[in-house]
Amino acid sequence: MAADAPHPSFEGYAAEPLSQAAVGSPGKDGVLRLVFERTDGGTALVEDYATVPFHVSGTLEHDPNPDVATVFVQSPTGGVAQGDRHDIDVRVGAGALAHVTTQSSTKVQSMRRNYAAADTALSVGSAGHLDYVPEPTILHADARYHADLVLTLDDGATAVLAEIVVPGRLARGERFEFERYLSRVRVEGPDGLLFEDTTDLAPTDGSLNVPGVLGDHDVYGVLFAVAPDRDAGALSDVLHAAVADCEARAAATELPNGAGVTVRALGDRAETTRAALHAAWRRTRREVLESPAPSGRKY
Repeated sequence: MAADAPHPSFEGYAAEPLSQAAVGSPGKDGVLRLVFERTDGGTALVEDYATVPFHVSGTLEHDPNPDVATVFVQSPTGGVAQGDRHDIDVRVGAGALAHVTTQSSTKVQSMRRNYAAADTALSVGSAGHLDYVPEPTILHADARYHADLVLTLDDGATAVLAEIVVPGRLARGERFEFERYLSRVRVEGPDGLLFEDTTDLAPTDGSLNVPGVLGDHDVYGVLFAVAPDRDAGALSDVLHAAVADCEARAAATELPNGAGVTVRALGDRAETTRAALHAAWRRTRREVLESPAPSGRKY
């Protein structure tokens, strides 16, 4: 767990005591557990457990694929604060189809001490599918955020993972004033590790607008279409075509070990970056489930 074993770059933050509620105090450790199983009627959420700042109000059935169960994870709080530790566990049983997202963006608040972290464990059973596509993460000034995600797939399982990082409250001119953002994704199949991917952003001069990082863009997004039993080369070609004409700069690349395809996008606004990833998600869903992704609107 992130609270027990932080990344070496966060060890210094972890040693900083908090003047308000300490790490592990009530309200600081959020837990979310969702379990989906295949039923005669499609997919059902058979187990859910949530503590603050998470809230779950059951499933929705608005997906273009009638067998997909959708959960919007809600939060009654104003965002993620220093010292917060979140543990998320989503399990999709054999043959089940699930979509998990958030109702709104995750706002990582300004911090003076310690840091915030989220550990996410996802698993998909044989021939199951999971779309884990939360709304963007917005990094306020001085934010320190560490996110770890591990996905485990059984034979024939597929998944779509996505994240969008917004470097501040752009509408008010806040850009690249956060302190550090570290996101690690690890995906494992029946025979072991398929790939790992790390995004480590630490603007030392108030910007990441340099060649080889974000260039002239502000918002970064990545989507992983994980489908080890599919033709990765063919999937890469169709996803590249899907994002070629988007307003954001985006492209598709095969993942190691035939695990699938990653699509990375750079935009000036969250909306344009989201649109590019949604185009890739929509095409991936047609390839693996023969049905499109749901609309991006949540209101």
